[in-house]
Amino acid sequence: MNTQGKVFKYPDNVDTDVIIPARYLNTSDAKELAQHCMEDIDADFVNKVKAGDVMVAGWNFGCGSSREHAPLVIKTCETGCVIAKSFARIFYRNAINIGLPILECPEAAEEIAAGDEVSVDFTTGVITDITTGKTYKAQPFPEFIQNIIEKGGLLKSLKEKE
Repeated sequence: MNTQGKVFKYPDNVDTDVIIPARYLNTSDAKELAQHCMEDIDADFVNKVKAGDVMVAGWNFGCGSSREHAPLVIKTCETGCVIAKSFARIFYRNAINIGLPILECPEAAEEIAAGDEVSVDFTTGVITDITTGKTYKAQPFPEFIQNIIEKGGLLKSLKEKE
């Protein structure tokens, strides 16, 4: 499983209220919610993001409330993955539960620049900055978590086992 796309770069401590502002949580429609993804920090994100593009962020991405809406809107925008120096633990688990690929790699998150073209191999954890030619190694997910992500989330992977 792989993704490739343009980088959208964000700082440390991007919380769930920045990813999806609480004022929009009066709907459960993921596509409607996704129209507001990142708007308080990057108003043009939803107009520029393309399928496979990659978010790169600093420490503690997804901190704040435990709502599952935050990784859901990122996935609904067809973002290929999120690479960060670290993730808030609840965001990390919610991302896996809904099938959003995420990788922790402090060196990549530090060095990759906004607008760079990046490819990610989820099986090996290799992140390649195509723009600079530099590669980084993140810890790949174990096979069972890769299966959850490939199936589109925890519930979908469990339904296939029935």
